[in-house]
This record gives sequence, structure tokens and C-alpha cells, in this order.
Amino acid sequence: MTIEKLLEKPYWIIDILPKQVPKDSPGQYFAIEDFFLKEQLSEIKKKHINVILKLNCYRDITIDDEKNPAPEQIRDTILDRYVYIMIGDAMILSEPDDTHLTVFNPDEELLDLIKALSPSEGLFVWKGNADES
Repeated sequence: MTIEKLLEKPYWIIDILPKQVPKDSPGQYFAIEDFFLKEQLSEIKKKHINVILKLNCYRDITIDDEKNPAPEQIRDTILDRYVYIMIGDAMILSEPDDTHLTVFNPDEELLDLIKALSPSEGLFVWKGNADES
């Protein structure tokens, strides 16, 4: 399946927050997001990397047509640039300046595994809503 087709599939978010913040939510979401991006991003990216590495213990992953790259290469790629991590017919999108990962088209077994691994890094998994973009 092509990346373009996967981007149209249902998706889930691996995030620092337990659910999407509503548009009309009280509080100061944008100020907090800005703080996390400036002050906490390196720690958050370490959590993302750890989830991917733990996932790779159970599933083959492919990055740039390389199956199961070295852990250091996975880390460096996630920290450096946008990366599409392929896992069978699913894909995880990691963006270097985002506090979340996006999982496209996971089967039930993969989603269950991601939901089990993410809390070990203090992260949450919730279903994305394409209508909210």
C-alpha cells in the first residue's frame, strides 16, 4: 500500500495528552503546547523512540526500504526528519517537531500492542478524527 493511500486510512494518535483537546476548551492549550515544544521536546521524542524500539521487538519495521534498521539509526532518523515507519499494512508518521506520532491503518493486534507499549512511556493512544483537522 502506498504512503498516499495510507494517509487516507483511519488513524490513531500516540500523544502526551489522553484525548484531543476540543476547539472551545478552556485553559491554555496553545501556550502549553508551545512550552512543550520549546522545553520538553527532546524528552518527548525519547518516549516516541522508545515506543518504536519496543514495537520493533515484536514486529518488523521498515524505514526507507530498510527492514529493521539498527536502534541507533531508528533514533537518529526520528530525531532528524519526517519519517514513515512501515509495519506491514500500517504506518507510523513521526515528525521531528511534533509532540505526537500518528498511526495509520493498524490492524487490531498492532493497535493493541501500541496501546500496551505507549503507557510504559507515559503516552496515550486515542482515535484521530479527520473532521477535526
